[in-house]
Amino acid sequence: MIHLEDFLWGFSIISLFIYFLQSLRKAISMASLCLSSPSSSSSSLPSPPPPPPVSWITSQLVLDRGEDRSFQDSLISTTCREDDIVSEDVNLLRDHETQMEEKSMQENLHFEAYQKGLHDRYSSPGVDPAGGPVGKELDSLVMEKDAAENNSKGTTKLKKRPARLVLPEYYPKLEFGEKDRKLENMEFEDKGRDFCLASKKGRRQVMEDGYGIMTDILGDAKQAFFAVIDGHGGRAAADYVAENLGKNIVKALENVGKDGDDDHHQPLEQAIRQGYLVTDREFLSQQGVSSGACVASALLKDGELHVANVGDCRVVLSRKGVADTLTVDHRLSREDEKLRIENSGGFVHCRNGIWRVQGSLAISRAIGDLHLKDWVISDPEIKCLPLTSDCEFLIMASDGLWDKVNEQEAVDVVLRDGNSVESCKKLVDMSFGRGNMDDITVMVINLHNFLPN
Repeated sequence: MIHLEDFLWGFSIISLFIYFLQSLRKAISMASLCLSSPSSSSSSLPSPPPPPPVSWITSQLVLDRGEDRSFQDSLISTTCREDDIVSEDVNLLRDHETQMEEKSMQENLHFEAYQKGLHDRYSSPGVDPAGGPVGKELDSLVMEKDAAENNSKGTTKLKKRPARLVLPEYYPKLEFGEKDRKLENMEFEDKGRDFCLASKKGRRQVMEDGYGIMTDILGDAKQAFFAVIDGHGGRAAADYVAENLGKNIVKALENVGKDGDDDHHQPLEQAIRQGYLVTDREFLSQQGVSSGACVASALLKDGELHVANVGDCRVVLSRKGVADTLTVDHRLSREDEKLRIENSGGFVHCRNGIWRVQGSLAISRAIGDLHLKDWVISDPEIKCLPLTSDCEFLIMASDGLWDKVNEQEAVDVVLRDGNSVESCKKLVDMSFGRGNMDDITVMVINLHNFLPN
């Protein structure tokens, strides 16, 4: 079995033999060059290539055993020469880095002085930017920078840094590109003698819900009109309905009872229907309108409650703490509404589990929607009932509430917290807490004030 020391000693002998052959070859080549061109200048001769690297094992063995002193001297001289070259390269690299740092520091100083001059020039009141002391100081700084750049020939030119980025302050009137648009309140509340209301904007760009209130109609404190409106495609239709629907119904009511007819329910229903149809027709007569609105309304007159609706706003009556839904949503899930549209030449299409008129609108009745007016009508469904002592309050709300909160839950919240704005806000928060992203408007009406004497 070969020992490690014998192996190393053999390896050293082989290395020395190879080195001797290479040295002999080199000496022969040098002698032939000298004999061929004896008169050539020594400076023109190419420098001999450096000796091949020697392993540390070989150098250690040779040094330890003291053999071949000339090889030791050549090895030491080669190592020293390599150390000198490395040391020289390190010194050059350090000098280059020092020069670059000095240039960077000089550039930063010039830039900071330049920025300071600009800031003082334009922020100091009462200083003439053209010829004041700050302007002169700034000019001298600029001249000094130019001179430094011109004097640095053969070196890296100073880079011009960009001006400091200044972000403009938030300006809400420019939001969404509208010049005079005002920021809308995310939440709104209102309270009157007979009602309380809370409204909150969803994740749409604008708030499309609205409401309308008229009290003391024709001087009678027991006559009032309330409406909750849910717009779509913008809020133009919702604003118009809130402003005009109650007025049109009251105007039609002025002729009710003048003909001496004992049965006044029919004229009342005709007045309400006429108010809806007139509002729809007048809105569509405007130029450039394209939005629509769902509406649920309640007319309190002569101890009776008249409820009407188009779309999916809903009215719920609390009768001794039990929820009684007085309206039916106008959606394409109703077979009668679906057949009406198809019989009038339209079609319904189910998209993402929702039936839509002409593949677009998810409701079958509304005010507005000019492009779908052949199928989306504004004729309301009306329900009339007498007010009795067990009628406690009404909850009128847009579909943003009813999509997440059922009718009995809403009645229980109002019964627990009373007819107050807080109860309306709790219903709004309940719907949003369950993932609603639509606008929500909730109105609670106290019916005790409208009971007959």
